[in-house]
Amino acid sequence: MTGPPSRRWFRRFWPQKVRTRLTLLYAGLFLAAGSALLGLTYGLVASSLPVRSVAAKGPDMPRAEYNKLCLQPQPSPSRASKKPLSVPGPGPARAGKSPGPVPHKVAELCKNAYSAGLSAGANSQREHALSDLLLFSVIGLGAMTIVSGGAGWVVSGRVLRPVRAITQTARRASEQHLGERIALTGAKDELRELADTFDDMLERLDQAFAAQRRFVADASHELRTPLTVMRTAIDVTLAKPSRTAEQLEAMAVRVRRSIDRADAMIDALLTLAVSDRGRLADSESFDLATAVRDALDVAAAQIADLGLRVDSELDNAPTTGDPRLLDRMIANLVDNAVCHNETGGWITVRTGKDDGTAFLQIANGGPRIPPETVPMLFEPFRRAAGRTSGRDGVGLGLAIARSIGSAHGATLVARSLPTGGLEVQVAFSGRTSMS
Repeated sequence: MTGPPSRRWFRRFWPQKVRTRLTLLYAGLFLAAGSALLGLTYGLVASSLPVRSVAAKGPDMPRAEYNKLCLQPQPSPSRASKKPLSVPGPGPARAGKSPGPVPHKVAELCKNAYSAGLSAGANSQREHALSDLLLFSVIGLGAMTIVSGGAGWVVSGRVLRPVRAITQTARRASEQHLGERIALTGAKDELRELADTFDDMLERLDQAFAAQRRFVADASHELRTPLTVMRTAIDVTLAKPSRTAEQLEAMAVRVRRSIDRADAMIDALLTLAVSDRGRLADSESFDLATAVRDALDVAAAQIADLGLRVDSELDNAPTTGDPRLLDRMIANLVDNAVCHNETGGWITVRTGKDDGTAFLQIANGGPRIPPETVPMLFEPFRRAAGRTSGRDGVGLGLAIARSIGSAHGATLVARSLPTGGLEVQVAFSGRTSMS
């Protein structure tokens, strides 16, 4: 739906630039506020200058001055009948002579005329003052609206400058140029927070793409190894003119071993891809202690071959998560402790709850690992030099364990032991553990 015609017409003429819209918004708000203030001021001034009535009675000047100018004493009736009525004429009066007495009606007319003139002058002055106030206020409001629009244009430009920097950085950023950063300075406001968040996102993307490229390169190299072994075994066997059944059987065993290695690597890669998504398909109750017992039972033959001593303290450690992934994580940790051990070595496993948090701790003997190389062990296809193994691994065990733990909100911490070997502790967050 495109909306009614009036809305489409409004959108056609409405500015598309945020800076222009902000400028119009600032000017419009100033105009509305100024108009309201002008109306209030005009109303207060108009109410303080009341309209005078033309028919007002009584003098609007001091009583003594009014009586001196306009009112004279009234003659007695007896004297009024003997002397004619004296009314001041338009000519000048004789010096030293005051005008004769004024009749009562003439005095009233003088009084009303004076009041009417005073009221008319006051009303005219009031209208003139209100007219000037309205005119100059409207002119000033219009001028200040234009000034506020200009100020809004400048202010909005400064406010949107970080947004333009973010846009330009996002436009320059790509898979090959993820090293771009905004590095916005200034006050820690919402725009600074947005820029820092964008920089963090670029940092994570850069690390993710770098890890992906490294992972693809390492996976290609690791998958090429069993293929090369199979090709070599087949070519050497076929190059012999008289091949015996024993030679063909040995070739088949080598090919089968290489196929199993490739299959295990592909399965590990798929598991790592699923756990890296961070989304759990199933979430059920899970006991770490039970899973550790099962993993130790599976590795019992290898443990016996190496003569390893296993000390276990398996208390209930209930949590929730994907059972298939958690089983794989624990199996990888046990398998890592067995494979990278030494003949006659030891393994210690503990499970339980600490402050309502389920945990798993597993340690094993073996050669000493430099502390600075421990984080590298959790990268795909990384192996520390000097670590022994009862069988060839694919270099994904600890990487898968860390990825599965992260998907379940668990923290995985590893440290090298002074006497040799590695200790790994997995602690699940309280939000996933069950009471």
